[in-house]
Amino acid sequence: MPIISKFYGGTISPLFFMNIQERINAFECLGKSLKQAVLSSEKKYTDDIFSIELLPLFQKAEMLNPWFTKENLLFAFSSLAEMLDEKKLKKWISNYSIPDKNISKKIGIVMAGNVPMVGFHDMLCVLISGHHFLGKLSTKDEVLLQAISDILVKIEPRFENYISWTDNLMKNIDAIIATGSDNTSRYFDYYFGKYPHIIRKNRNSIAILNGTETEQELQLLGDDIFMYFGLGCRNVSKIFIPQNYDITRVFPPLEKYAHIAQHNKYANNYLYQRTILLLNKISFFDNGFLIVTENPLSATPISVLHYEKYNDLENLKENINFDNEKIQCIVSRQGFFPGSVPFGRAQTPELWDYADGVDTLHFLLNV
Repeated sequence: MPIISKFYGGTISPLFFMNIQERINAFECLGKSLKQAVLSSEKKYTDDIFSIELLPLFQKAEMLNPWFTKENLLFAFSSLAEMLDEKKLKKWISNYSIPDKNISKKIGIVMAGNVPMVGFHDMLCVLISGHHFLGKLSTKDEVLLQAISDILVKIEPRFENYISWTDNLMKNIDAIIATGSDNTSRYFDYYFGKYPHIIRKNRNSIAILNGTETEQELQLLGDDIFMYFGLGCRNVSKIFIPQNYDITRVFPPLEKYAHIAQHNKYANNYLYQRTILLLNKISFFDNGFLIVTENPLSATPISVLHYEKYNDLENLKENINFDNEKIQCIVSRQGFFPGSVPFGRAQTPELWDYADGVDTLHFLLNV
């Protein structure tokens, strides 16, 4: 007996089968819905039956996690909408042999909560590859992805049979993708090591300056540093500068983010880190909302940016390659450093920019 779809007014297969083109169509429609929702929140216009009211959702998300401000959430939704472009989706999957009649496996996804909807790409990979998605949300981000999956099911009701959520330890799965810290990765290894797995640990991103950057490029670097308050693995936490570079040159272009000091949690971190450096008599530069100090480490606390000087670009390349397992993303002027992304693009990865450089879709197609 066919199943009636109240969203399309027609029928769908009782087998809930979707070929790859139907899955692409659904995600393309999701991208358009997210774009319309953002436009609606900005009071421009909306004409999308699958759209949602973002502001109530944002209020609930920020209540659960004060780092999830309206500004950051709008950016996150806009980035997802940009990602789910039909041409990009087709370009992405053109590099794989995705069978229409894929044998669906149950894939567990344990998500982080440091930035909004950080687990969406894993969810997309699971569903595009034809598998069953079993998600475990972070307590810091419990509402956004469920809201998005609800829209996806409205767009394509057959996805309801491929999406489920759990609050418990995952069992009876065929593979696992888990994202967390260096500490939680040991927990993940212990519980999920017997399954085919991708287990992600702490990573940070860096920027490399050559001294000829324009003010506009340094302003864009501010997006890479401050978006999501610097909490993401793709946020720039350290910059490499030429030996004779005046580090205070970066301060004026970053002024557009001065308002970040008004955020209570960020301000508390800034004051705490400033106090620690003063007590330990460590020299630093300070513009009132960002602390910049010379330090060889890539990982930094919130409100702190490390810098390191370099003399020889080839030696720098060798050092970065040596530390590659701790680096998520490299930002530089386009064409200056191999494998880097342009200023301002760290937080808008493409579909094929896989976390930790591990091809998630290839992994899922070979489970």
